[in-house]
Amino acid sequence: MASYSDGYWWSPDGLRLHYRDYAGPEDRPPLLCLPGLTRNARDFEPLAEKFAGQWRMICPDLRGRSESAYAKDAMSYVPITYLHDLERLLTDLALTRFVVVGTSLGGIIAMIMASTRPDRMAGAVLNDVGPQIEEAGLARIRGYVGSGSNHPTWVHAARALAEANADIYPGYKLDQWLAMAKRLFRLNSSGRVVLDYDMRIAEPLRVPGGETGVDLWPTLAGFRDVPTLIVRGGLSDLFSAATAERMRRDIGGETEIVTVPRVGHAPVLDEAEAVAGIGRLLERVLANG
Repeated sequence: MASYSDGYWWSPDGLRLHYRDYAGPEDRPPLLCLPGLTRNARDFEPLAEKFAGQWRMICPDLRGRSESAYAKDAMSYVPITYLHDLERLLTDLALTRFVVVGTSLGGIIAMIMASTRPDRMAGAVLNDVGPQIEEAGLARIRGYVGSGSNHPTWVHAARALAEANADIYPGYKLDQWLAMAKRLFRLNSSGRVVLDYDMRIAEPLRVPGGETGVDLWPTLAGFRDVPTLIVRGGLSDLFSAATAERMRRDIGGETEIVTVPRVGHAPVLDEAEAVAGIGRLLERVLANG
């Protein structure tokens, strides 16, 4: 596993938040890796195995996830609040230029970020998400988020993931499900394997429009001068090929779409197609200086 250091920062409303910092060259913009709704900094371990050391990687736990504090107000579990938290992190680390890598919810945060300060983005990877979210995928997510589960062993957790997500990762073997379980779950004080997030993150999703809260199509203008890669799972029920293509047209330039076959929502970013696409994007970032 790639080595990293743990860092902490404080949100504007006083929560102690955590991030992983994978070291890399100081003369390159770091990768700011933003995870999905129920995910955390560990979600980028597969990406770190490919790129850490060559690039600095900063992987935050959003509020209510893993080593970051849980919010007092569940309605603060929304993209604009996450963005405010991250702005404080960027200030603390004095980061004025970075490549944003956003998976699902992380991509929504990246889009809002691009609409406010696109000049800071040296590049962008939007992983299986866009301004239009398909209702089938959203309904599936609403169906499981916030319904806690616990298991006696890691293997039990892995097998439960396999049963629930066989359509999303049909080619996965037990070792891959076990690795995913260790990114999604933690051991609690009783020795049970439990999901590693505040179950109350589901509450804003029950509010109409709570998945985004704003029309995100105008945010794509912020990527027009930014090398951008759109990654889509070929089996995704959340992010359609038509939405990906419209995004490519709207952003323009050399924006690339990479489709990861036989994977749903969302690619882990260790797939050959995703790794190659990210490699090409980072070459463009270097070429732009």
